[in-house]
Amino acid sequence: MFPGFGGGATLPADGGPAAGAPEPTRAEDGTQLLDLSDKLDKPACYARNENASYPWGNLFIGDSRLALRSDADEQLIIHLTFQEFVKVKSIKFTEFNRGASPDLNPVTVHIHVNRNNLGFEDIEDVDPAQSITLTTDDLRDISDAIDLYYVKFQRVKSLTFFVEDNGGGDVTAIGGLKIIGRTVATTNMNDFKSQG
Repeated sequence: MFPGFGGGATLPADGGPAAGAPEPTRAEDGTQLLDLSDKLDKPACYARNENASYPWGNLFIGDSRLALRSDADEQLIIHLTFQEFVKVKSIKFTEFNRGASPDLNPVTVHIHVNRNNLGFEDIEDVDPAQSITLTTDDLRDISDAIDLYYVKFQRVKSLTFFVEDNGGGDVTAIGGLKIIGRTVATTNMNDFKSQG
């Protein structure tokens, strides 16, 4: 027999939790917008066609001189996995080295939600959740983040960005990336106490 089932196990008269046991707190969505980079599952993140001297992790350091750069050509795939489900409201790409090389700026970016293992051989065959065209003004530090389609970014476990082209340079460089959103309510199993 399983402990706590059958035999002497009884429920209180009101059918609620056993007397004295604290009731688990109800899971709620995060209420304030935050930079979701703290929620990244870094070992599961990667970039394809990245220059080894300018890896994807540089996007979140805060120094646009370090940057993420592509290697062989202007195209990049950036795959970011989160530790938990999130709602993504907006994104903010920042120009490389404060705009010193505008020809390296990304222009056309396709954003895929919850798609794993997309490579250059198949990413153009998959419809993105949203495509954006970035201007030099969009990439400035002082520019606002770009709002995403609300309904398509409600339960996000991973984002894949496909940088299709840039401002005409041989490679693409991105100075930084902010993903702004909220956490999604989930059940924390640690809140439940064992009975018996």
